[in-house]
Amino acid sequence: MKKKILLSVVALALISISTFAQGTKLVSTKTHIKFFSTTPAENIEANNTATVSTINKENGEVVFSVPMQGFEFQKALMQKHFNSDKFLDSKQFPKAKLKGKITNITAIDFSKDGTYQADVEGELTLKGVTKQIKEKGTVTVKGNTVEVQSKFNITLADYGINFTDGKPSSNIAKTVEVTVNAEYQAE
Repeated sequence: MKKKILLSVVALALISISTFAQGTKLVSTKTHIKFFSTTPAENIEANNTATVSTINKENGEVVFSVPMQGFEFQKALMQKHFNSDKFLDSKQFPKAKLKGKITNITAIDFSKDGTYQADVEGELTLKGVTKQIKEKGTVTVKGNTVEVQSKFNITLADYGINFTDGKPSSNIAKTVEVTVNAEYQAE
């Protein structure tokens, strides 16, 4: 009898330790965010690999913190304009942030390799303006790695980024395409 109780206690301890070791929080320091804008005048592309992100596997909470000065352009002048007070004013608003939730988190099996559709709802803050978003993405589980991909559009005027005259009004698209690729590990 004592042996059965001892074995039960040991089994529960091992299950608790393995559950704790797996953790509920995933962290990404390998996040690539790209935005792309096209107009008849020129295409503009910028890449940012300085973004960090977390996902809570139990409740679906997602957070992205994007340092705006981390975007790199092919042309230095584009980068200067991007960070200027007339565009994103990255000195006053150094980060963009997404706080949201994967609303169908129960459809994603983090313990089984596969690709799963994710529905994300939350708030995107850019240049001090916060808007509700509702986007889709994919979550790919490969062993101990979780990859997230998403592609969506942002209307610049929604975030107070508006050009009505001059060269920027014709050289910058009103809507930009944002691509997110992130690789997560258990914390």
